[in-house]
Amino acid sequence: MSVPQLPLTLRYPPDQRLDTFVHAPAGTVEQLHALATGAAAVRTDNVYLAGPSGVGKTHLLLATCAATEAAGRRAAYLPLLAAAGRLRDALEALEGNDLIAIDGLEVIAGNRDDEVALFDAHNRARAAGVALVYAARDIPDAIGLGLPDLRSRLGQCTRITLAPLDDEGRREVLRQRAQRRGLVLEEAALDWLLKRVGRDLGGLTALLDRLDRASLAAQRRITVPFLRQTLGS
Repeated sequence: MSVPQLPLTLRYPPDQRLDTFVHAPAGTVEQLHALATGAAAVRTDNVYLAGPSGVGKTHLLLATCAATEAAGRRAAYLPLLAAAGRLRDALEALEGNDLIAIDGLEVIAGNRDDEVALFDAHNRARAAGVALVYAARDIPDAIGLGLPDLRSRLGQCTRITLAPLDDEGRREVLRQRAQRRGLVLEEAALDWLLKRVGRDLGGLTALLDRLDRASLAAQRRITVPFLRQTLGS
């Protein structure tokens, strides 16, 4: 019996799209879109996203999967935290996709069986024309991978390094996500928030979700007094 597919909007949150990513390095969105759609006119290699926690790596992986499926192709997202220790089986189950996004490479560093499984899967994907997008907290040589051949393969990917957002970037994330939710976020409220929240995108998203629920429940606009009452001083 086949497993029914979830609608695209349920598999990949609407906030996590290529065109909603704020301050991506030049050419990043275009390259990932070309990889997702298999654009014949654009030759692009597999992609390796590097950067610390909270800079949007998972956002881009999920967004690339969403773009792949929107183009009528098949995509899969694999967080290695959920597959460590049994990676070969997990990767074999994903064969048949046009694009595979693999998140958190550092999780399998030092596990030889998992590293060999990923090396083998990378070679099979390359031979079959399957696109790969990786994400890790640092470059391949700096995350503790013990298999030289795997480091070499990953080093051949196009590398995109993501950095934490500056204050203007965080302001734009909050503003855009509030607009998509139909929230009115006053500039004074933005200023108040920016002095008190972290810079990671996951934290910003969770905060907007919380404020959205609180604002709806209280039937109030998001003002500084409302923020003080909801989040504390």
